[in-house]
Amino acid sequence: MFTIGDFARLGRVSVRMLRHYDSIGLLRPASVDPHSGYRFYRADQLRRLNRVIALKELGLTLEQVRAIVDDAVDVAELRGMLRLRRSQLAEQLAADTARLAAVEARLRMIESEGRMTTQDVVLKEIAPARVAELSAVAASYQGEDIGPVIQPLYPELFRRLSAAGVNPTGPAIAWYEPADAGGDAVVVHAGVLVDAEPAAAPDVTVRDLPALRSAATIIHHGAMDDVEPSMQALARWIEDNGYRTDGFAREVYLDYCADTPEKGVTELQLAVYRD
Repeated sequence: MFTIGDFARLGRVSVRMLRHYDSIGLLRPASVDPHSGYRFYRADQLRRLNRVIALKELGLTLEQVRAIVDDAVDVAELRGMLRLRRSQLAEQLAADTARLAAVEARLRMIESEGRMTTQDVVLKEIAPARVAELSAVAASYQGEDIGPVIQPLYPELFRRLSAAGVNPTGPAIAWYEPADAGGDAVVVHAGVLVDAEPAAAPDVTVRDLPALRSAATIIHHGAMDDVEPSMQALARWIEDNGYRTDGFAREVYLDYCADTPEKGVTELQLAVYRD
């Protein structure tokens, strides 16, 4: 038999862990010296230890681990536990992947700060436009909340327009407005220019997007995930020239590249005014 120290090294765990497993009845020593209190383990106990470690690394609780290694759960229950854990890990991976993408986008934003100047901003009037649109609500105006909401809207919008025999006459346009006073939620509008009457597509809203008497505009090149430097240039221009804005930009997709978003060209339009 092996001392607790030797057994810990063989199992590549700590002595402290083995003592804890003993205290909760998860892995008892094969024998304990009645005089010294020293714990001794057999080689065949490594099999149980390895199963315990493997199940623990899956994220199962020690109570769940004990039930499994003691054969207190049947195959169906074990399968259900492992499927649930697989689902949890998949959700965690998706969340971590989304956070990683957001961090990378912020890094790109920081690295590109200062490349766009306020000289790229043009102040102009935006004419009214007839658009067909679908809308949905996003949790906030942050890119990670907007993207998953707006992206499915456009394929569905074009599908419905095609079914109604209505053809777009210009680029797609997105715009935003608060969903409720004082909250973070945002109504996301996905639209496209059309020359059609309001009743032309029954399951699509056809409306006139109002004119903007004065708008600060800038051409953004690249994916919308990397739009922050362009928004920063707009913000600096607005502040430098004594204007105010509500911060919600219209996005006119002059060249939309679904498969290669980094090649996209978008005009950002911010309505501005002076007090």
